[in-house]
Amino acid sequence: MLYCVQQKQGRGSRPSKREGVSLTEAGNRQLLQEAPVLKAVVALEVPTVISQLITVVYNMADTFFVGQVGDPNQVAATAICLPLFMLLTGMANLFGIGGASLISRSLGEGDLEHAKKASVFGIWTAGAVALVYGILVYACRSVLFPLVGADAATYDFCSQYAFWVIAVGAVPTVLSAAFAHLVRAEGYSRQASFGVAMGGILNIILDPVFISVLHMEIAGAAIATLLSNLAATAYFILLIRKERDQLVLSLDPRHYTLQAGIPSEIVLVGLPSAIMNISGVLSNICMNRLMASYCDEAVAGIGIAKKVDLLNYAVATGMSQGVIPLIGYNYSAKNYKRMMAAVKTTFILSVSIAVVSTVFLLTGAGVIVKAFIDDPLTVSYGSTFQRIICVTGPFIPVSMVIITMFQSVGKKAVPLILSLLRKGAVDIPAMFLMNALVGINGIAWATPIADVVSMTVALACFVPFWRELHRRMQAGE
Repeated sequence: MLYCVQQKQGRGSRPSKREGVSLTEAGNRQLLQEAPVLKAVVALEVPTVISQLITVVYNMADTFFVGQVGDPNQVAATAICLPLFMLLTGMANLFGIGGASLISRSLGEGDLEHAKKASVFGIWTAGAVALVYGILVYACRSVLFPLVGADAATYDFCSQYAFWVIAVGAVPTVLSAAFAHLVRAEGYSRQASFGVAMGGILNIILDPVFISVLHMEIAGAAIATLLSNLAATAYFILLIRKERDQLVLSLDPRHYTLQAGIPSEIVLVGLPSAIMNISGVLSNICMNRLMASYCDEAVAGIGIAKKVDLLNYAVATGMSQGVIPLIGYNYSAKNYKRMMAAVKTTFILSVSIAVVSTVFLLTGAGVIVKAFIDDPLTVSYGSTFQRIICVTGPFIPVSMVIITMFQSVGKKAVPLILSLLRKGAVDIPAMFLMNALVGINGIAWATPIADVVSMTVALACFVPFWRELHRRMQAGE
């Protein structure tokens, strides 16, 4: 827990239910306030990165185990459903990242009651929105699925997959991810990452059981995903109840409020991450439709390549999201020196890892894609697409760290613009243009083009803000 019993408690704070400060409280407070920056960054980021990587692996597990069936149409169906599934991540980020930013800043100011109300709003609103979304998607599947690239060969497979993953699984999918963000906001990075990792590992274990042993194929992959997200959600609920005396996070709906600027603060701060996911959905829809104009093997190939490229994205996301509590807490406490050191350290670590990851994905493209499906045409498309898409891997963490930094300090407009540039505003027009100029490979080239533009604009926004922080630090403001 990030707070402690102080001589002067913040506005709206409550006294501890026990005398003194617990070891957990003291440890988390010391991590954010006093621990060496490198130690604090690593402690917060490593569990988050691991959980993100496991999430990517279990997302790829569906594609991998479905691919072992040897049917490109089923692999294509998982790629076609991916945009609709990604919207669930957008919802989780909207309320999870927005809530985490507000909670960490409120705790930095000592306003514990505000932090509690923020957590309740984020949890219950996320669940309600996910429920409505899951019902609507499945009810409108006859219209939606063709729009996102399904045809006669893939429609039934898409329906089977979406029923379990989206119609039934929307709420646990959103809540498990949102809980992780909110728990991490109080410094419980390891516990948050354990919950995500547990769900991912369970999914990897269950996939071959349902797909191959029970011969449920793509429906089995979907059921495995549903069960893993249910397990992760249950873990977080039990954690919050068990640690309720130490956490400001609460499940009590009596603390739900639309007052005190909580809804607008959470939604506006979390919106850039949600927009990035929504724009990613539109981007994937356009990509799938353009690829479908060639063949289903191309759709399957780009689906595999995009999921493999998520390794770079996962590292960047994990490292940037991991330091949200550290940045937000110290920014609100006006400890700009410590905040800036955290950002610098994150930049260095994330870019270094991205370089290594990119080299691995470039050199091992053919072997990696073939591991998913032994279909020569799909492997040919997938390996080519993977090499193109991952070439700008080191640029991704630069944009992601800058976006998350602005979110951590409560900025709204800049991260929204940067998110739109990274996904949607640049890559969608580039897909159509490059497809017309170069052909099928041009569709894949739209992704690195967007990464270059996004990083350039992100740095242009970052430099003046960084200079202002340095000025405040020098002036002692």
